[in-house]
Amino acid sequence: MDLLVVRHGQSEADILKVIEGRADFGLTELGHKQAEAMAKWVEEHYPINKIYSSPLKRAKQTAEYISKITGIGIYFDDDLMEWQNGLIAGLTLKEADEKYPVPKIKYPHTRVYEQESQIDFRMRAETIMSRIINENNDEEIIVIISHGGMINMLFKSFIESSINSKINISNSDTGIHHWRIKDNKKEIILCNSKEHIKTII
Repeated sequence: MDLLVVRHGQSEADILKVIEGRADFGLTELGHKQAEAMAKWVEEHYPINKIYSSPLKRAKQTAEYISKITGIGIYFDDDLMEWQNGLIAGLTLKEADEKYPVPKIKYPHTRVYEQESQIDFRMRAETIMSRIINENNDEEIIVIISHGGMINMLFKSFIESSINSKINISNSDTGIHHWRIKDNKKEIILCNSKEHIKTII
């Protein structure tokens, strides 16, 4: 099984310089161009079988480009949404720091300001990863459209890394990760590939 894990294109929140998370912004004009270029590149390089996506606008709009060019429908799943950042969603960093300062001590189980704990976030990633792997054929090529934070959690799940691990992977706008599972072995083929947007960034 091959998993193509893709971050959405540039969103309006990036331009407004606000914290996104569950704030539901759409793609910018550049984000649409990035998504279209990514979709064309994926279609040229992989005979994909399924598309899974977060239902948040920026991911949904990105997934729709792949769906349109390949004719494959999209499975929207709430478990692929970004970290639930509660009351800080849509605020500037300054506003968030003033209204909802990060606690000096924050454990993996801690929930503050209507946010999801890191344990809850990791469990969500484990759940969707398990479902995708076990509900699909070993020979299939599956596209997953999600968000930077969730992609990092999916990656930690994929490599069976501890919840306390400090390992993170870079996630650029429409950056493509290619992970493979074959003969009970896991392999990282691509990490944050931006080949498709070289001419538009």
